[in-house]
Amino acid sequence: MTATAPAPAAVFSRSTRVGTTSVVRAVPAEDAARLQAWLAHPASAAWHMGELGVDAVREHLATLVADPAQDAWFVLLDGEPVAYTETYDPARVLLPGLHDAEPGDVGMHLLVAPPGAGERRHGLTDAVMATVVAFCLASAAAGGRDGARVVVEPDVANAAIGAKNAAAGFRVLREIEVTDGGHTKTAALSVCTRADFAASPLGEGVDLAPHLRRDLAEHAHRHLVAKAVAELAHERLFAPTATGPGRWRLDLDGVSYAFAARTFALEHWVVDPASVVRTAADGAVLPVDVLELVAELQPLLGVPDDLLAVYLEELSATLAAATAKRDRELAGVTPDVARLVAGLTAAPVDATAGAAEEARRTAATFATVEAAMSEGHPGFLANNGRIGFSLDDYRAYAPERGGRLRLHWVAARREHTHLALCADQTETGLYGAELSGAERSAFADRLTARGHDPADFLYLPVHPWQAQHRLPVTFAADVARGDLVPLGPGADEYTPQQSIRTMVNRTRPARHYVKTALAIQNMGFLRGLSPAYMRVTPAINDWVADLVAGDATLRGAGFGVLREVAAVGYTGDVYHRTPRPNQHRKMLAALWRESALPRVGPGERLATMASLLHRDASGTALATALVRASGLAPEAWLRAYLDAYLYPLVHALRAHDLAFMPHGENLVLVLRDGVVQRALMKDVGEEVAVLSTARSLPEGITRIATDVDDDEKALAIFTDVFDGVLRHLAGILAVDGVLGEDRFWAVVADVIDRHHAEHPDLTSGVDLRADRFAHSCLNRLQLRNTLQMVDLADQSSSLIYAGTMANPVARA
Repeated sequence: MTATAPAPAAVFSRSTRVGTTSVVRAVPAEDAARLQAWLAHPASAAWHMGELGVDAVREHLATLVADPAQDAWFVLLDGEPVAYTETYDPARVLLPGLHDAEPGDVGMHLLVAPPGAGERRHGLTDAVMATVVAFCLASAAAGGRDGARVVVEPDVANAAIGAKNAAAGFRVLREIEVTDGGHTKTAALSVCTRADFAASPLGEGVDLAPHLRRDLAEHAHRHLVAKAVAELAHERLFAPTATGPGRWRLDLDGVSYAFAARTFALEHWVVDPASVVRTAADGAVLPVDVLELVAELQPLLGVPDDLLAVYLEELSATLAAATAKRDRELAGVTPDVARLVAGLTAAPVDATAGAAEEARRTAATFATVEAAMSEGHPGFLANNGRIGFSLDDYRAYAPERGGRLRLHWVAARREHTHLALCADQTETGLYGAELSGAERSAFADRLTARGHDPADFLYLPVHPWQAQHRLPVTFAADVARGDLVPLGPGADEYTPQQSIRTMVNRTRPARHYVKTALAIQNMGFLRGLSPAYMRVTPAINDWVADLVAGDATLRGAGFGVLREVAAVGYTGDVYHRTPRPNQHRKMLAALWRESALPRVGPGERLATMASLLHRDASGTALATALVRASGLAPEAWLRAYLDAYLYPLVHALRAHDLAFMPHGENLVLVLRDGVVQRALMKDVGEEVAVLSTARSLPEGITRIATDVDDDEKALAIFTDVFDGVLRHLAGILAVDGVLGEDRFWAVVADVIDRHHAEHPDLTSGVDLRADRFAHSCLNRLQLRNTLQMVDLADQSSSLIYAGTMANPVARA
């Protein structure tokens, strides 16, 4: 770059706060004199090249330029040379044997022009360093070196360059002895990835949580405030005052909320989120904030003071998840309702594609619908708490992210571990189906290599979060003494369902679902699994499945049970020897549940029932879209759904005193052309109940039997079906103008009456057409105890009631 020669074309440029920097290739014949002057300066002593003359420097540059593994560059600031840099392949130059090189590693040396070599601007060194690192990491298309990591080896005694490297995001791996040009130094071997550089002070910066934006948070706050007002008014914790047609007001201490809403049967409120206005006592308009609303409602909610922060944290996590969901849907990552309906109404694949392709598409559609859901339980305000998940955990494991994970496997010493199986299962058959031959051989080899006999162990699948956060910490002693032996991740990929700790096998979709313990706090519970409680889970499932299969009415309705065919739990830890039961006893257990996929025929599609209550970012409801896509009259579509869902539940209760927990996440619907064909029930072992001890049950499963009167038996339909599911669906169809609520509930009544007419021999005293029923309140449960809503061993006595409600299908 002499005064008369044209400057080489820049291969890479960027704008900095001190000016435009660019990188140009060194030209030995033209650049040797300048570089020699820089190297001879005392400030460049670290290069150990100050004694070289111009010819020697020219030869050095020529060697670098001619070597495919190295290169030489100058950095210009607004066209003037301000720095010199060398790049090299550390696998071939300087560091072989000293550095575990990876593909994409780019070595780098940097020399900033010494004082007096040209104009010095404040911030020049930072700008040069940032430019060179960016150049090394930039793609070839952008003129960069296409590096995945930049590698440097500065002298550990050079504190200034160490600090500058740290500012650029370099991480020191270790100290090494490096010899270069006859000079040996102790070097701090350091690397910098694209992510490291972006997050560094010299990088562009990284938005840790880009979904936490004001606009997305505003929408989420309004949605949750509207839901809070609706559901807490439904549970009679307060009563808004009517101020005009469709207009309401809620006055609290020092603040008021005005909003538009429609009310429906079962005291169901549909509040318009956009209409909510929060004002102070002096009339000033305040931000709409769901956390502030809970704080303002605290005197009415009655959350214990020592648990209020836990509830607020779950609510904060729910808010964060809502912003992330909306961000992904607005960006087109999460499909909108139109795309979901297209998948759910897709015709079967061409016969030439084969059954495997049909199954793959069905499994993919099911997973897509699961990931698209905007709500968990529709009645709960704080329904996506997941306390314990970091941001990275959320991105990796939250169902709405649609990600894939591999379960970790642990060998648990047989004498401390219990494996329970359905009658048609065997240990060999279970593991032979769930683990490939290669996995079983590898696990056995790993146990043998550690001095163990594989026959002494059972295999237990563990959620990767649990494997990272609990297994090596909470159970450190058990791992150390060899009662638990971590074996690493399995081969199959899984996707979490809405129930977050239940995984669907995506590699082999027809294989069992796996439900694992997951010690995070979510919606009023630590999401563990009790080995003791699950000992009889397969036996319960066998009994329920046999009852369902043996009942002609349930068979005719297509109603089925996805059995939990096996359960495994470890009890050798010290937590099982404490005087009182504790949550730590629920951290190493799993069960296997039958997949719905083998029960689906060509052209049939699967969807969680919770999806019927889903609205996308534009406000479009999946249920509304399915009705319209089906071509059926709304009442006919609804009747088909109720025949598959309500009718068998009514029959199970009236004929067998059998009650399920039939909320949206516990039912898998089978659809064809957008119309529900039948329903498959899951989560049987933990939540099924026989509401009469007069029923004959096999020895060992009598825990599911309890005596309640006919009015309380009816709540299995009134609370869990009418209030928990149908009031929400009725509201959606009414608001969307699809079906008025009077006609909706008339169809419900018709289904109940048809069951009575078709089964005149049943003598059950359960009256589902009674005038009123007890109003069971779910949010009140969570507000009372945010750590454990109910005692699973005695759920009935845990319930909270708020008087009675008018039955929308009462005979009157």
